[in-house]
Amino acid sequence: MAKNIVKKKVIITQLKSTISQTLRQKRTIIALGLGKINRSVQKVLSPEIQGMINKVNHLVEVKNVEK
Repeated sequence: MAKNIVKKKVIITQLKSTISQTLRQKRTIIALGLGKINRSVQKVLSPEIQGMINKVNHLVEVKNVEK
């Protein structure tokens, strides 16, 4: 039987610049699909995405997507 797995989605918005941030944080922002202030992307919340959000949480804002 297939399990009915609900995939949680989030909207990630970059609020601050990556100037004076470490190279690792800059690359994490780019990997999330961001790169400019006020740019937003919608992602399925997986452990990998959650880890990236945790590393740059001072630069981004995360909102849950309601169905």
